Amino acid sequence: MFLGVDKEAPPSANNGNSVGNKQLQLIRLTALAAMIAGVTALHYLTATEHSDSHGIYRRLYYVPIVLGGIWFYLRGGVGIALLVSVLYAPHVLFQWGHLPAIHIEQYLEILIYNTIGFLTGFLSAKEHGQRVKAEDAAAHLTKSYDKLKAQADLILEIEDQLRRADRLSALGELSAGMAHEIRNPLGSIRGTAEILRDAFPPDNRYAEFTGILVSEVDRLNKVLEDFLRFSRPDGSEKDFFRPDLVLQEVLQLTRQEAHKKQIRLVWDEQALPNTVGDGSQFKQVFLNLILNALQALPTGGQIRIDARKDDEKVQLFFVDDGPGIPEADLDKIFNPFFTTKDDGTGLGLAITHRIVLNHCGQIKVENRSEGGAKFTLTLQRAGHSCVNEDK
Repeated sequence: MFLGVDKEAPPSANNGNSVGNKQLQLIRLTALAAMIAGVTALHYLTATEHSDSHGIYRRLYYVPIVLGGIWFYLRGGVGIALLVSVLYAPHVLFQWGHLPAIHIEQYLEILIYNTIGFLTGFLSAKEHGQRVKAEDAAAHLTKSYDKLKAQADLILEIEDQLRRADRLSALGELSAGMAHEIRNPLGSIRGTAEILRDAFPPDNRYAEFTGILVSEVDRLNKVLEDFLRFSRPDGSEKDFFRPDLVLQEVLQLTRQEAHKKQIRLVWDEQALPNTVGDGSQFKQVFLNLILNALQALPTGGQIRIDARKDDEKVQLFFVDDGPGIPEADLDKIFNPFFTTKDDGTGLGLAITHRIVLNHCGQIKVENRSEGGAKFTLTLQRAGHSCVNEDK
């Protein structure tokens, strides 16, 4: 068969498996066949006395020949030209044979048919090849640009993580120094305040003052404990715990606080596999996340905890229907000392973030479209290698 896709055209440009492309080719073949049949019929049905009409008909053959070369490249141009030559030759031989001068001119026309078919098909194939190369180059450049953009985003993310790591490292060193300088005097102050408090009857106003002193010392001690958590060594990946069991303990601890604020704690209890981490530290993580949601919610509302697991990881979702987190604060929510509360230290979520990263996990926060915030905690299942990308 003469017509087909030129072998010089790249396969990527000639998707013969496409239904739409096959239909288009069929329509074009039908149109070419109709034109060739029509012009050939005019030649054979028109008497040779109408030489002017035959001159026009001969030129009409160029239309399917040129279109065949454009649509089907070299094989199309040459194939249509040869088909036209085969159909037109008997007409020249039998109907114009008695006129030698015109007879030679028409044979020359057949030669021109094939020349035009070859040139049109060859140039069309070359143009098509160049266009495909340009499209491939554009696709390659687009892919390279996307890859570079992804790498640039990754570099920016790594830089942000390094800055955060520097802050945490500096905070850890500061915490270790502060522990020795402050903890002992703080204990002495508290002990002295308790002695003074016991020296006064409960209804004495000085007893109230000493009680305030003890309370403030306890608050300072809590801040100091928060500092110290940053100076502790990273958790070992060999430790593991059951998230559902630890979560049940935390829910028992926070249920009374939630009841006071008329907030529902919803946990669809399900057995979860062992995950990498220290259970006591993740008890603090779960407690921080739930207390953070309780403090963010007004009276009433709901905190829902869902879980999802696969062969490598376990995900916990802490979802509340509160006011959510301001968009400007989302990127800073895990930074040390960042807080939106008047009495907050800005260390609760920072500690949570560090504990999770130290145990091969990930934690992310986002606002829900329907309102409220959603913390996603991803933990590595025990027995799998660490794949933490954020650490």
